[in-house]
Amino acid sequence: MWVFFGTGLLACYDFEGNEVWKFDVQDRYGKFSIQFGMTSTPILHSDGLYLQLIHGDMNGDYVVGKVIRLNKANGEEVWSRDRQTGAIAENRHSYASPILFHEAERTLLVTHGADHTIAYNLEDGREVWRLGGLNGTTEINKTPFDRTLRFVATPVANEGVVVIPTAKGGPIVALKPEGVTGEIASSSDALLWVHEKTPDVPCPLVLDGIAYFCRKDGRVFAIDVATGEELYYERTHNHQHRASPVCIDGKLYTTARDGHITVYNTGRSFEVIAENDLGETITASPAVANGTLYLRTFQNLYAIRPE
Repeated sequence: MWVFFGTGLLACYDFEGNEVWKFDVQDRYGKFSIQFGMTSTPILHSDGLYLQLIHGDMNGDYVVGKVIRLNKANGEEVWSRDRQTGAIAENRHSYASPILFHEAERTLLVTHGADHTIAYNLEDGREVWRLGGLNGTTEINKTPFDRTLRFVATPVANEGVVVIPTAKGGPIVALKPEGVTGEIASSSDALLWVHEKTPDVPCPLVLDGIAYFCRKDGRVFAIDVATGEELYYERTHNHQHRASPVCIDGKLYTTARDGHITVYNTGRSFEVIAENDLGETITASPAVANGTLYLRTFQNLYAIRPE
């Protein structure tokens, strides 16, 4: 198993807890300069462990992020590529994580931050396509340019579509980039739709042709992935939400910071099924594995499964 901490420590352990390898990412790739700490999660695929390090001095004139492939077995570098976008100020800071986009003929690493979403070839790190214009004023994001538009929510790829959140008053963008190369313009056929509001922190969830979103204030909405039609926009628990929604047995779970969990149905209409209150502060997203729901609050770790 592999672990990455905000301090820069990246390590691999076997299931008995024995260290296989370990190093400090900051020692190898430079000191982190990111306002709220490094939170990007590496992604594992085949023999590779992939990292996106998107950060930079907010007052500097020049910034280059990095995208890296390591050998998962020993931690040695396979390739490292600079990721330049021209972003300025806090826009240089990304708290999102990379994802994989599977196509018929290729699998790409999709990175998100510094005003751009950029896809890379897994084998050599070559840039395949990029989507800019995510910070206003552009054809994609028509709101005013925002020097504090840092990306937190991670995109999601499913059913041939990449759903891309931005931040604050920015939009959501859906791409259908099968076989695409180069710059994706607002006139490109790969640009499926643009929606005017975004969840900012919680990540999207896509299931059976519908994309689900939870906003910071607990309002949730759903979009038909094929058409971009908003199916509903409803309020759940009125409190800060930073955890991402999860789906279990066809039901969606959203988790508020005060420990209130709302359960509602999937599909084209909105219906609350249950509400539960842990009574503890929680900002971590729930995790589901082998029929068990795991909830990590500020005080405790819960494991919940059917009787």
